[in-house]
Amino acid sequence: MSDSFDVIVIGSGPGGYVCAIRAAQLGLKVACVEKSATLGGTCLNVGCIPSKALLQSSEEFDKAGHALKDHGVLVDGVKLDLARMQARKGEVVAANTKGVEFLFRKNKVTWLKGTGRITAPGTVDVDGTSYATKNIIIATGSDSVPLPGVTVDEKQIVTSTGALELEKVPGHLVVIGAGVIGLELGSVWRRLGAEVTVIEFLDRIVPGMDNEVATAFQRILQKQGLKFRLGMKVTGASTAADGVTLTMEPAKGGAAETLTVDIVLVAIGRRPYTEGLGLEEVGVALDERKRVKTDAHYATNVPGIYAIGDVIAGAMLAHKAEDEGVALAEILAGQAGHVNYGAIPGVVYTWPEVASVGQTEEELKAAGVAYTVGKFPFTANGRARAMGDTDGFVKILADKATDRLLGAHIIGPDAGTLIAELTTAIEFGASAEDVGRICHAHPTLSEVVKEAALAAEGRALHI
Repeated sequence: MSDSFDVIVIGSGPGGYVCAIRAAQLGLKVACVEKSATLGGTCLNVGCIPSKALLQSSEEFDKAGHALKDHGVLVDGVKLDLARMQARKGEVVAANTKGVEFLFRKNKVTWLKGTGRITAPGTVDVDGTSYATKNIIIATGSDSVPLPGVTVDEKQIVTSTGALELEKVPGHLVVIGAGVIGLELGSVWRRLGAEVTVIEFLDRIVPGMDNEVATAFQRILQKQGLKFRLGMKVTGASTAADGVTLTMEPAKGGAAETLTVDIVLVAIGRRPYTEGLGLEEVGVALDERKRVKTDAHYATNVPGIYAIGDVIAGAMLAHKAEDEGVALAEILAGQAGHVNYGAIPGVVYTWPEVASVGQTEEELKAAGVAYTVGKFPFTANGRARAMGDTDGFVKILADKATDRLLGAHIIGPDAGTLIAELTTAIEFGASAEDVGRICHAHPTLSEVVKEAALAAEGRALHI
């Protein structure tokens, strides 16, 4: 047996590395197991961070070729240097992953390099070396869900990982799945010149999103050039030198058809990464979706083994995993860690962005909750007009009897930033009136939030 620890975290994604750092801050002796060459997990290496780098770069390219002329900025002969764009993405990723290494050194977190496996409660094997620990935390994240009949080769048929590494802009890209990942990466390659078709089994995009927002979102994306085939089921794919031929049919039955394209991105969701951890051998219970079962304090059925992030129930979001990591570290240190799952925002980083927190109208109707709606468009906001970004609106849902904020949904410029105010309001039990009475600087996009809150009382000022 090698060194012993108070806590060993398996996985160094946002949940794992944040949990390790917080536990170390609280005086525990901590190690984190990571088999990859760099820390940060999927998010920092092949997910959130590189995709946002490409989203930002592609936005700049699109603006230079189209939107800047409306501001009187004429840019002739705009050209794409995809190799430089990809190199910049790599630089952004490296800066973030090296930053996590620095934080590990600063907080005296030991990086156990290799593949971790739980061999018994209190024992973790890392490539043949056993380590003793009082507590084991599973934070191994998630992986892309495969689609039967469509074999990924990360060259012509890719997951989000391969879609981030394309060396040339595809002539025609098909995205299978109209969720967040598919729409973000589809937007990247559409801006860079690809024809993009999104195929979705359901009859709507971004399932789970407020319906009114989703409808507006699809309309905006279509205006930007994305094409949608909704209610379609992809049944197979074959590759050849000249591209990929997809076979598909209507989800509710009908004649099959084929479509030949250059690249296919499979983005139908993600599944918990729990294979090879030794969970069955030590008796850790999993649910029907292979997620680790935990109680309210992230404990599994095996004493001393815990789990957080994408491997447990709930939204697969990096910031949700981070909050769980902090809460669990504090619980293990004898404090009262807690996560308010009613105040976890979600963001789609297209342009315009889409962000939400709390409940949707559909959820409130299903629960029989009486509510009021306050809505205000960006077209009526001075700053949005000055920016030339007037698509979208802010929508606020408040309890009809108490006016307490129940949900907020934004589609528009910088929605991911604007949602923070409404997340704070929900966290502290604020009412729509509370938000509406806060002084918001003028002229700012945040005034749309204020006006939507006022609109919930029927007294918006600028419309």
